[in-house]
Amino acid sequence: MSDGAMRAEAHTATVHFHDLHPTPADMRAEVLAGLALPRKRLSPKFFYDAEGSRLFDAICELPEYYPTRTEIGILRHHGAEMAARLGREALLVELGSGSSLKIRTLLTALRPAVYMPVDISKEHLLASAQALAAAFPGLVVHAVCADYSSAFALPVDDHEHPRAAFFPGSSVGNFEPEAAVRFLARVGELLGPGGRLLIGVDLIKDKRRLEAAYNDADGVTAAFNLNLLARINRELGADFDLDAFRHEAFFNETLSRIEMHLVSTRAQRVELAGQGFDFAEGESIHTECSYKYRIDGFHALAAEAGFRAEQVWIDPEALFSVHCLVWG
Repeated sequence: MSDGAMRAEAHTATVHFHDLHPTPADMRAEVLAGLALPRKRLSPKFFYDAEGSRLFDAICELPEYYPTRTEIGILRHHGAEMAARLGREALLVELGSGSSLKIRTLLTALRPAVYMPVDISKEHLLASAQALAAAFPGLVVHAVCADYSSAFALPVDDHEHPRAAFFPGSSVGNFEPEAAVRFLARVGELLGPGGRLLIGVDLIKDKRRLEAAYNDADGVTAAFNLNLLARINRELGADFDLDAFRHEAFFNETLSRIEMHLVSTRAQRVELAGQGFDFAEGESIHTECSYKYRIDGFHALAAEAGFRAEQVWIDPEALFSVHCLVWG
């Protein structure tokens, strides 16, 4: 256990907690810089306050939003094959302590020797790790508070078990391709030669199907997008009029990505931290990208990072894919 590690008890389950003290995002500075750009932009990492997290959970249950249920279906159907690829008695690193259902499905199939969730949110990380430790008696759990999008070292000196990582949800699609290559290379260095990465990747498909997933009939995704402005108002003292912005999401076929925007419905001025930002009618704030891939395209990107594609699993409708990649 590292010097900064402590134990958090959950009934009889023990979670070894390692705080690597990730640098907190400077939300004010990043928002001001993003709004000052010629094409205004805000980071999607600021979506996830308590309300944003609640709304995203609701999005995952929507009939239009296929990625979550499709990936879970792939994991359930092919879990034994994935476990065979990753190796029994592995040290399994989960990048982002995300969907409990996804990791429970994989843990049931894989039964790793060590489970190591990594997340920047300490409270969410501990709650998730404790629940999983209680659900899987005998599983050694090391929860690591770190920013997985930046370089970090595993806090446990474990060379006894093969290393594997799990990165579900097509979160790799939120990176620009060049940044995705850098991120994957860092993951590979973390795992070492022969380490395996199980990663979910959303696929290019009919434009109508893609756009419907981000423009649901109930307006939940619109509320999720607009909540970003509500958070900036509440936490940074801005004066965004939420009624003067509308949600817009579309598939950019040239760049193979979904883009989410908040579009100003009138000419207006927004004040934040003593600075004013003018919006023309129809001008937007770009809030998120979600790149979609073809199988060969993603494999080429992974190869550029130093990974070799070993196996891929796809649902019957070819909506989503889960890849096993080998480093080195």
